[in-house]
Amino acid sequence: MSPATRHRASTAPVEFRDLRWAIAASQHRSLRQAAETLNIKQSTLSRRLRNLECKLGSTLFERTSGGTRPTIEGQEFLDAARRVVGEADAMTARLKTRSRGESGRLTIGIHTSLSAGNLRATLLEHRHRFPDVDRQLVDGSRDHLIADLASSAVDVAFVVEPNPKWSDRSLLLWSERVVAALPANHPLAGRDVVHWGELRRESLLMSQRGPGPEFLKLLISKLGSSDPCLLLRHDVVLDRLLSLVGVGWGILLILESATGAVYPGVTFREVHDAEGPTRLSFRAYWRQANCNPSLSPFLDLLRERYPDLSGDAGAG
Repeated sequence: MSPATRHRASTAPVEFRDLRWAIAASQHRSLRQAAETLNIKQSTLSRRLRNLECKLGSTLFERTSGGTRPTIEGQEFLDAARRVVGEADAMTARLKTRSRGESGRLTIGIHTSLSAGNLRATLLEHRHRFPDVDRQLVDGSRDHLIADLASSAVDVAFVVEPNPKWSDRSLLLWSERVVAALPANHPLAGRDVVHWGELRRESLLMSQRGPGPEFLKLLISKLGSSDPCLLLRHDVVLDRLLSLVGVGWGILLILESATGAVYPGVTFREVHDAEGPTRLSFRAYWRQANCNPSLSPFLDLLRERYPDLSGDAGAG
């Protein structure tokens, strides 16, 4: 480019493709090799680089019999071009992974313990498969989590069924045995199992969080009374109630997923009726209109882990 023309820059915009081609030319120091890498003709690459120089009003490359090399102005341009292309490629990769649900945030509502059981295993597997997804857990009662679903505060909720208030999507998952957490020195701790009738005269700790309301319904159903026993209600999380059991404040009904941790002075026993262990079933609930890309792979994982139930994914 002659000195007379090098400062007469064109007003035409620089195309993103020109940046990539200029970077390739600088990497190979040979237009022929760069053109082969780009799968274009050498004449096409040469013409595009000349046009780019005209647009910029600067000579980017020195062309010699030994190949091409960047000028001082060209090196400055290429440094900036690499940053632009690198940021664009990184942004594209992030958007692609997010659109596939491989990154982003997934808000999960729970109301059971994660010390053991299927929910713990499911979350660990999801973390292994999708390490770049930010999983945010929200704890609450069934009604609270269903309300969060309706307001889009959570993407999916794992709660005890049935839930007649929910008319959108759900998937039946697993069931868990009901367990009594007993003080280690309690007479019932010496039994292999505890029967519902044996709880009638006991003091029961009752949480207002998690599945506490479902346990109260079970007590009323199994004992046939609206006031089945002495209920000590507390608005605290599960581990605090289990600590109270350990110091003899009362008995606590929990699900088997909460038995994975050890609490001093606490013994766990299954609660049976005449037919055997009492179980509560869990469902995953979500909104069909939820457009969070991270939700779909998570639901696919649930259906994979429970394939015999996947056909009922739309049940309410």
